[in-house]
Amino acid sequence: MNIVITGANRGLGLGFVQYYLAQGDEVWACYRSNLDGLDDIQSDKLHTLQLDVSRDFDANTLALPDSIDLLINNAGIYGPYGAQDLDSITSDAMLEVFNVDCVGPLRVVQQLKERIIRAKGTIANISSKMGSSYDNGSGGTYAYRAAKAGLVIISKSMAIDLKPSGVSVITLHPGWVSTDMTHQSGLIDVQTSVAGMTDVITHVGDYELGQFVAFDSKVIPF
Repeated sequence: MNIVITGANRGLGLGFVQYYLAQGDEVWACYRSNLDGLDDIQSDKLHTLQLDVSRDFDANTLALPDSIDLLINNAGIYGPYGAQDLDSITSDAMLEVFNVDCVGPLRVVQQLKERIIRAKGTIANISSKMGSSYDNGSGGTYAYRAAKAGLVIISKSMAIDLKPSGVSVITLHPGWVSTDMTHQSGLIDVQTSVAGMTDVITHVGDYELGQFVAFDSKVIPF
């Protein structure tokens, strides 16, 4: 398979890269500014690509395959730590996180849509359970919650709009994972999360259109 992964230089993105390379797939690993963990991988099936999802871009200027079997929209940011409560959150912070975590995946899909349609491929958008209004019992974290909630809705619309073209779309919750974003405070490691999410991706046809699914295959109400 030809697989494109955004935010692929560390954390979950790097975990996805390592997993699919081990399966023998061709992987296009996108990073914003630094190769980080990608620099340590020696594989002729790994293709690194500098891409900032927070900005508009033209996919025709990038060294991407003509046909994409799987796109994983993983790139994302948390926003300001300790400054996302009702009194401290700023409009600039809201817009920055929303631009990367919600609009970013939309940009990527708009640019790669025809290549994914050509393969009748799959799009996996990495959201978070924190984007579920049903699950929100603690409030706060305005920017991150709003952006991830927006991604769930965008992902649902993508699923509806792309179904006639044979493209599957699913939204994923990776769990509380030990990564830089969580300051290594997660309950599971990257390998456990990636193993679960890739299994969900493999069985995307078993889920309802645009469903929001956790790494452990549990459907998340939103």
